[in-house]
Amino acid sequence: MPIVLALLVLFLLLALWVVALPLTLWQRYRYGRARRQARDWLLALNAWSLLVSVTIFVAVSAVGLFWWPDSLVGAGIGLAIGALLGLLGVWLTRWEVAPQGVFYQPNAWLSLLLVAIVAGRIVLGFVQMWQYWQAGAVAPTHALLSGHGSLLAVAGVLLGHYLVYAWGVKWRVARLRRLQGRGGR
Repeated sequence: MPIVLALLVLFLLLALWVVALPLTLWQRYRYGRARRQARDWLLALNAWSLLVSVTIFVAVSAVGLFWWPDSLVGAGIGLAIGALLGLLGVWLTRWEVAPQGVFYQPNAWLSLLLVAIVAGRIVLGFVQMWQYWQAGAVAPTHALLSGHGSLLAVAGVLLGHYLVYAWGVKWRVARLRRLQGRGGR
């Protein structure tokens, strides 16, 4: 009886995940394109915490070389692509200086691209799982997309984008405040 109950709970959690995943991706897109007020303390916290996160990510990817030979390469390629997307994101962001402060709105297409990258990697994971299940003991390989290197590359794209974007927004808001005569940091 406890095994049946455990399987039922596991099935319910899986069903909840299947239902919640598209909703969380949609919410991520909606938040990613929302207009925001620039608050100095929040921008600084975001930028510095992302720098710590990227440092930990690179360190863990380097440790992962013991088990996955392409982990650091995938992470590095992802970080480089993400950094370029972050620069593009800062450039495409709409800026508004109002009496209440500085507001910014990230580009909706870039937000959609990032959500699509995450969704695509999830779909690829399910496709790979299906292929492994069909192949039995011999798992098919798909060059760069197989293994943990592509997972780390997608994580690197996201972290690289948000790191460069956070520092770019912080710099741009300070510049806009200086031009406005309020003196930002």
